[in-house]
Amino acid sequence: MPLFTPTLSRGSLGGHSRTVFAAALCALVSSQVSIAQDSQELQSFQALDIFEIEWALNPQISPDGEQVVYRRMGFDIMQDRRRGNLWLVDVDSQAQRKLSSFEGNEASAVWSPDGARIAYVRTAGEGEGSEIYVHWLAEGQSARVSRLPETPADIQWSPDGKQLAFVMDVKTEALKIASRPPMPEGASWAAKPRLTDRMYHERDGSGYLEAAFSHVFVVPADGGTARQVTQGDFHHREPSWGAESRSITVSGNRSPDWQHDYRNTELYRVILKTGETTPLTMSDGPDRHPTLSPNGKHLAWLGATDKKQAFQVTRLRIANPDGSSTRELLGDLDRSVKAIEWAADSSGLYFQYDDKGRTKVAFVSLNDKMKNLADNLGGTSIGRPYAGGSFSVSDSGVVAYTHTRPEYPADIAIYKRNKLSLITRLNADLLDQRNLGETREIWWKSSYDQRDIQGWMVLPPNFDPRKKYPLLVENHGGPILNYGERFSPEMQLFAAAGYVVFYPNARGSTSYGEEFANLLYHNYPGQDYDDTMSGVDAMIDEGFIDPEQLYVTGGSAGGIMTAWIIGKTDRFRAAAAIKPVMNWYSKTLNADNWYNYYHTRIPGTPWTNPDDYLKFSPISLVGNVNTPTLVMVGLDDLRTPPSQAKQLYHALKYRKVPTTLVELPGASHFIAKKPSQLIDKISHILGWFERYQ
Repeated sequence: MPLFTPTLSRGSLGGHSRTVFAAALCALVSSQVSIAQDSQELQSFQALDIFEIEWALNPQISPDGEQVVYRRMGFDIMQDRRRGNLWLVDVDSQAQRKLSSFEGNEASAVWSPDGARIAYVRTAGEGEGSEIYVHWLAEGQSARVSRLPETPADIQWSPDGKQLAFVMDVKTEALKIASRPPMPEGASWAAKPRLTDRMYHERDGSGYLEAAFSHVFVVPADGGTARQVTQGDFHHREPSWGAESRSITVSGNRSPDWQHDYRNTELYRVILKTGETTPLTMSDGPDRHPTLSPNGKHLAWLGATDKKQAFQVTRLRIANPDGSSTRELLGDLDRSVKAIEWAADSSGLYFQYDDKGRTKVAFVSLNDKMKNLADNLGGTSIGRPYAGGSFSVSDSGVVAYTHTRPEYPADIAIYKRNKLSLITRLNADLLDQRNLGETREIWWKSSYDQRDIQGWMVLPPNFDPRKKYPLLVENHGGPILNYGERFSPEMQLFAAAGYVVFYPNARGSTSYGEEFANLLYHNYPGQDYDDTMSGVDAMIDEGFIDPEQLYVTGGSAGGIMTAWIIGKTDRFRAAAAIKPVMNWYSKTLNADNWYNYYHTRIPGTPWTNPDDYLKFSPISLVGNVNTPTLVMVGLDDLRTPPSQAKQLYHALKYRKVPTTLVELPGASHFIAKKPSQLIDKISHILGWFERYQ
């Protein structure tokens, strides 16, 4: 089976289990392209098409609901990187224009309260600093309003429109224990030692982190000197202005033991004039994303009481502005609330949440009445079909959000007067000319406990149910994440190569409630294996799968599941374990997020509970593996370090099981960051599987 073979035939746009709104919206899109599809034969999705994909991020609707500013993303084929600039789209006419004449990198747009200005962050070029700019809509002009030593984030307008709050790192003095003697003139010595005494000192994708604390600043909206308003050797984030523009509420952890108490954050009110800082919450667990109601009467935020387990639902909390009289809304919703935004009249909050592999936008009133508004939010995770995306709301209640289906990544959609409309079609020029694989939903019973498990299949272009196809199982990462009905170039390229692609949401996946996701606590990997293998059997029962042509892959937690599967069964002809964890004992103390695992995976530490750390490590099963296995990892991966992948590769080499190690130079855990390496990943998986057909 050749890689990325073009198939010259008419494509089918489809999908299953859609809501009425989603079906109407997809029908609108399909009707717009049916003429083009009927008039010519289309080829399947190609590897180089990845460079042509565009998608929308962070849609911010104007206060009057007439325009949306968003970040239009794409790939630069010459520089092999992602790029993004800000665009404006008119809600009624759908006419688009670039916000400014600048060509570089623009992000983080936010409207002023009166809708006359847009603040945003601009980066001039690779390696250059970022600054805050303000764009005046009437004049069509932008001006820099800051001069900052570090990159600003989380920009927020004050209610009176006179100031901008933002978050920026403030470096601290580097740790020093000893000093060198003077170096002779003209000598060339090794770089000086790098010292740290911090728990969190490196981050995947960024590398070593300089010693710094994140603080909240304010700067005049018409330009001036930025002033730091939070103090102390603590992190402060997520500023939210008080209604009178004289105070800011932030999230942070000002505990003296904040490094070890890292799972906890509280909310604090900071008086701008004096810097007086007052705690508003005192719960054991994360309290974040504070937002004050427009009338100044209510403080809302997202939080949870820490149960020290693998997963727990994030709740919507509301209180008086001083933190008193706290209560929870949506107590009957067994789903995590991901984002919140007040209605302009302070009558309730808009929010988003995941449900059964789909992301929704809803509204909850102050008397706890919930109404679903929009569906299929997402399409911003270019690579695999993960959840993501965002929304915003106008003063009149018009919702703008990133909308996706398996046939296209994030476009901008509008929910207005109980109707949905798609106001961008960023990939019509490309994807209307491609014969995409159809995505279908499938449910089955787990052989372990008869739980209902959900997944999806992507069919090859020109699918014929009378034929038998090879099955490619793609396990998602996390594992506390979810796949869903979202566009994925990886799935499309696998399908274009002739496979039926099966991607399950086994137990541990989010969007099915707290109990389901938490089944992996002290049990990972566990019965997620049974869920997945039951799904393979359900796919075979569909009648168009060749049971002798089974292949399995997955990245991160999906790489763990791949390694676990081949340690338990020989049913697969070949496997590709991408950035796997093989040994929890060594991984836990090596990864950038090493200190998170003692509570969320296996109780205790490797030295207090060594038996369980080995029991749940795929390396314990490697003596059973007979499946030819490709192993892949990025050489700069700090989340699942290369030493983990090498343990699998070396063990299989020792046992003379066919294997190959693929190392991606410069790649972090996020392999899809560079489009060429995303293509490398997919092509090597397919090339390996082709060997064993």
